[in-house]
Amino acid sequence: MASRTSDSFKPLLNRLVQTPEYFTANDLKEALHHLFTPNLVQPSQIGAFLTALHVHRVERRPESLEAAAQVLRERALKADIKNSQDDFIVDIVGTGGDGHNLFNVSTTAAIVAAGAGARVIKHGSRASTSSSGSADLLEALGCKFTAPEAGSTTSIPRVPFTFILAPHYHPSLALIAPYRKALPFRTMFNVLGPLINPARPRGMVLGVAEREIGMTFAQSLRDGGVERALVVCGYEKLDEISCAGPTWAWELKDGKIVEMTLTPEDFGLEEHPLSDVAGGNAQDNAATLQRLLTSGKTIPEELQPVLDFVLINASALLVVAGLAKDYKEGTAMALESIVSGLAWSSLETFRKSSIAS
Repeated sequence: MASRTSDSFKPLLNRLVQTPEYFTANDLKEALHHLFTPNLVQPSQIGAFLTALHVHRVERRPESLEAAAQVLRERALKADIKNSQDDFIVDIVGTGGDGHNLFNVSTTAAIVAAGAGARVIKHGSRASTSSSGSADLLEALGCKFTAPEAGSTTSIPRVPFTFILAPHYHPSLALIAPYRKALPFRTMFNVLGPLINPARPRGMVLGVAEREIGMTFAQSLRDGGVERALVVCGYEKLDEISCAGPTWAWELKDGKIVEMTLTPEDFGLEEHPLSDVAGGNAQDNAATLQRLLTSGKTIPEELQPVLDFVLINASALLVVAGLAKDYKEGTAMALESIVSGLAWSSLETFRKSSIAS
């Protein structure tokens, strides 16, 4: 392959701007390899490229998302996932950007599902559009994140719950971060996180904040090798399964994608307004999580909305993991994980291992 230069990027940029209908997934891969090569592409070219991807909606194509994910996975630092072939690894994550600033339900649901028998390797980051991201919450609970050395392979032990801090594994994204932040709109790189988990989970619950991209993400997960998934978008443009009412959902199973609608009733639970599950800062949310997971059978009544919100999303992950036959059984398993203390134990196991490493 000819060496990449600023000039060799120009034809790709021109094709994207002038004839976006002919801009292929392979074109996108080659363009991204240019972008992720330090000091190769001019700042003005980067801004123009990101803008054209957005304006022409190329970033909404399933093949574009999967192509970008492939490039980032190729360039990511490697992780050695112990027993990855034996375990059906799952993740639950949202694309962010819904603006609701709720309690960290996906992180809590991941811990609860782990306590119920799932092997969860969650891929996340610090807060971007909320007051408390998944990493912020876990740090407030005493977990530590040690950056792997460049060129090394990090060993991920076989424990029920693990968290992988995304920026530690994807240095390529740091190269374009200043240009993304300078733009007044979200780019495709804001929503790629769920597709580039180094653990390569076989099952996922993935929340999106726009109904229009639900099917797109379901197709991208299938193209990327995910076996079972549930892509969800609450009617409030929420990137979780809503506790307040209906949620649009796209179920990936046996290679087929089926669109459906879920409600709290499907999980055997009542509705709660989103105002009842509002989040605070990382310390506030950590305190709520600890009370929820350490109260046994005497969970405070004021935590009922948060409890149900967590049960809904943990249940979905247990169904995707193949551990629950339906959502009501998943709810019962998730509740048992909480009241038995197994959910808290799964978090403690991770916390201790993160400190030890």
